[in-house]
Amino acid sequence: MAAVEKRRLAVAPAANFIDSSRPSVSGAAATTESEEDFLQQLGVTKMLRAALLKVLEARPEEPISFLAHYFENMGLSTPAHSGAGEPPGQLLLQQQRLGRALWHLRLAHHSQRTAFNNNVGVAYECLSASGRKKKPGLDGRTYSELLKRICRDGEAPEEVVAPLLRKIQCRDHEAVPLDVFRTGMLTCFVLLEFVGRAGALYQLLEDPMLAVADRRMGQAVLDTLEGVLQASSGASAPTHYLEAGSRLGPDSLALAMDRALVARRPSSPMTREEFLEKAAALFIAKVKPVG
Repeated sequence: MAAVEKRRLAVAPAANFIDSSRPSVSGAAATTESEEDFLQQLGVTKMLRAALLKVLEARPEEPISFLAHYFENMGLSTPAHSGAGEPPGQLLLQQQRLGRALWHLRLAHHSQRTAFNNNVGVAYECLSASGRKKKPGLDGRTYSELLKRICRDGEAPEEVVAPLLRKIQCRDHEAVPLDVFRTGMLTCFVLLEFVGRAGALYQLLEDPMLAVADRRMGQAVLDTLEGVLQASSGASAPTHYLEAGSRLGPDSLALAMDRALVARRPSSPMTREEFLEKAAALFIAKVKPVG
């Protein structure tokens, strides 16, 4: 018995021996788990996943620069005490929010409906953040300011976009729901593209020597464009008017221009600004006013 007991005592230390130079499997798993928990608690995992989704949505030519701008805009957060009771601080904060919202709105073209609508939701949340003296929600003043920023940055002539802004703006202290915000943003972006396409049409009519177009030709094209838009009178979404305008094919344009030339009526020049203003008016007439 004594011999057997001695052998048991000799085996026990060997069985319990652990090489201290290498971590155990359970220890490594615990470390990995704690690292994952740490990243999740800080929101890093969710943040990186959202950033990668934005890259897939936008598919930028320079993804590193895109991500840098993305994280820079994420950093424009609102401290709990920032600008409280200080108009200059509040103004700066407001401009940061507008810039951040505008950046998100430009991540995807409006034709990418799912991605665009998601970005509209993010922009709405950026502008709806509350401070110490500000209730959560979006007011008409901020909404209207963003509409102006979109149109101004889109380089559309002021006289072209002013009638649209009067139709879709809200009162300064009016609460703006998400669906109104989404429609307003979409309408602005579609108008800018519509005006861009109208500018391309004008280039076809413009005399390169005089830098103007023949009024008969310009009016004939506008009349044809109006007819196409009238044919889509049952549509309500701004994108439908843009699609209708894109169906203005070369055959219909050539026919309209031929009719204008055959008329042989006295004509006068039509400037680019006048043509764009009249083309935009056809689009804006289809837009329903807010409220």
